[in-house]
Amino acid sequence: MAPSGKRKLSQLSVDEFLTTGFDSEGDSAEDEVPVPKKEKKTKKVKKQKKEEAEGEKKVKKSKNKGKASEHKDQLSRLKEKDPEFYKFLKDNDQSLLNFDDSDSSDEEGALHQLPDHLEEASDEDDEDKDDEKDDDEDKKKKKLDQIIVTLKMVQAWKAEIKVDLRPRLFHEIAQAFKAAVATTQGEEGGDPSKFKVTDTAVFNALVTFCIKDLFVHLEKKLQLKPAKGTKLVNPTNSALWKKLRLDIKMYLNSVIQLLNCLTESTVSAAVLQHVNNTVHFYLCFPKHTQQLLKKAIHLWCTGEETVRVLAFLVLNKICRYRQDSYLNPVLKKMYISYVKNSKFTSPNVLPMINFMQRTLTEMYALDVQSSYQHIFIYIRQLAIHLRSAMTLKKKGAYQSVYNWQYIHCLYLWCRVLSTIHPNEVLEPLIYPLVQVITGCIRLVPTVRYFPLRMHCVRALTLLSESTGVFIPVLPFIQEIFQQVNFNKRPGRISVKPINFAVILKLSNVNLLEKVFRDGLIEQIYDLTLEYVHTQAHSIGFPELVLPCIIQLKSFLKECKVSNYCKQMRQLLEKIQENASYVTSRRQKCAFGVSDRGAVLKWEKQVKEEGTPLTKYYTNWKKLREKEIQLEISGKERMEDLNLPEIKKRRVEKKAEDKREFKDLFESDSDSDGGGGGLTLKGKSKSKSSDDSSDESADLSSEGEEGEYEVEDDDDGSDFDGESQDEEEEEEEGDAGAHKKKIQKKKKNEAPQRLSQADLKELAKGEEDIVQDLEFSDDE
Repeated sequence: MAPSGKRKLSQLSVDEFLTTGFDSEGDSAEDEVPVPKKEKKTKKVKKQKKEEAEGEKKVKKSKNKGKASEHKDQLSRLKEKDPEFYKFLKDNDQSLLNFDDSDSSDEEGALHQLPDHLEEASDEDDEDKDDEKDDDEDKKKKKLDQIIVTLKMVQAWKAEIKVDLRPRLFHEIAQAFKAAVATTQGEEGGDPSKFKVTDTAVFNALVTFCIKDLFVHLEKKLQLKPAKGTKLVNPTNSALWKKLRLDIKMYLNSVIQLLNCLTESTVSAAVLQHVNNTVHFYLCFPKHTQQLLKKAIHLWCTGEETVRVLAFLVLNKICRYRQDSYLNPVLKKMYISYVKNSKFTSPNVLPMINFMQRTLTEMYALDVQSSYQHIFIYIRQLAIHLRSAMTLKKKGAYQSVYNWQYIHCLYLWCRVLSTIHPNEVLEPLIYPLVQVITGCIRLVPTVRYFPLRMHCVRALTLLSESTGVFIPVLPFIQEIFQQVNFNKRPGRISVKPINFAVILKLSNVNLLEKVFRDGLIEQIYDLTLEYVHTQAHSIGFPELVLPCIIQLKSFLKECKVSNYCKQMRQLLEKIQENASYVTSRRQKCAFGVSDRGAVLKWEKQVKEEGTPLTKYYTNWKKLREKEIQLEISGKERMEDLNLPEIKKRRVEKKAEDKREFKDLFESDSDSDGGGGGLTLKGKSKSKSSDDSSDESADLSSEGEEGEYEVEDDDDGSDFDGESQDEEEEEEEGDAGAHKKKIQKKKKNEAPQRLSQADLKELAKGEEDIVQDLEFSDDE
């Protein structure tokens, strides 16, 4: 039996079992489980270790709690010692006072504690590290085993492809080309190539060989059949395509990488020419085609002139044969690139912007249906910008409209609609575009923004001429006469002319200059003539130009500047001549105004025959284009030079001249002194020299002094010769000689004393004296 103090586990209730614990083990053999001695020892050791660890944790907690309780006691004592500071803490930082005993100190919590059990490295990690080491060793071995390409190898490849371009040979050439491109990037990429290029001569020879000859022989090897109609050749139809596909893909990728690395425009042009010839291979790989399009768009908007043209040819070729896949994204990216690169305008940048406008127009003409969506969205964006600039009452709200990007976009859409016309799909977009442009002109109608107004007028003129839609442009030009006073004297004079083609806004200094009014008259003349030329064959031309004629006549009455009146009078004469010609022609017509078909037929006939204004315009346009080219090539370059300013002659030099010719000027001041002939002649010479100095301002003071000296010596010699003649005449006593002597004296205008004989001769010949006086006055 079991002892009285202990019972079996089966006899205990749940509450008794929880209160007594595990000490009540039965003595019977049924409840006892035999345990080996070794296991008992290990269990005891583990229990001891656990108990020690738990004891250490309890000690740490008790220490932490002890510190926390001490800190809390200090805070409670602070309430009695310094109640004001305790109140301050209570109001501002309640967390310091509500301190919990369970919180441990920051210093103890910040210490690092070792884990109870350390993890051992697994076998899988060791295997991964071994694999990485093996891969690195394989790459190193491949790099060590790379074959260096030489010129002999390139020449051998050239000879072999002429015989037979085997797949293995093409693989080697593609690998060598990849290695050559890797040298330009500075890194060889993930997979090292079989070959290595170290010499620049080898690089040039290999690249030129691949660009010029490789794909010519490849197409022969693939035996590509010519495509029918407008379709491109499809290389995937060849039997050898599967064998060569990966190598061709690697080669095409290397060509794109080479384009990204090139900086020389000539080399880029050669590579782009090669790409243009191999577009049908790129179309077999959509990913590579997207990369090529991205690079081609970048070169189209930023490259050199030939590079831009070749990049556009690549873009046009891809979009023409894959419209469904690539046209919409390419049009979107090209328009965004155009806007980004038209932020600034100068005489050098303007041709590039015009090139982008023309090429974009060709791209939009590929598919009118998809282009309509793009054009509608972008014109709507321009209208939204204009509306926000009108409604927002902020100081710089109009700057979102009055900038080069906005103006170039307006001109782009005018060019697109005028080039693709006639087209029923795009015709509804003409009216909203005209409304946006006219709203842009009226947004800030001040004198400072006249250049911007002229850009908008040119865009409207282009649109009206190409589409045949009547747009009232002349009022925007004639308003300039009412806002500018051309009779006002300029505040300052500037040598540099204003180039209205590359500015949008005039400065306050420009408004005071004479060149501003000169340029404004030229722009009015050009814009009026260009617009009137577009309507010269219209049957309603006399009524159309009547307000313009009235405005020009009133300007000619008020304007007092002859140069301005000359240009405007010429323009008025040409307009009136054309109006009278149209009036005389339409008087002979037998149809009425309501007969639209007969009117169009009559206008077409007049346009083909030509009017006086159209004939004048063609001749004027040729001369004007030459002038603009000279301005772009010459004057704009001269602006960059620091030319010296023309200054007036100093007064000190004149004083020096007076000192040097002191005797001469003193004789001028004498009223009846001798030698007066010299003084008067000197005066006349000095006047002529002053006139010559005004005409040629580049002459130096030394040169002028030398001229004065030569002239004075000549005067003295003439005077000595005259005195000798007088002595001979007195000896001869001839009356004719006396008359000559008197005439010479009159020419010299010397106030000398005359004898009685001389006075008698003067009394006899009064008519001769009058003639001499007239001659001297003219002189």
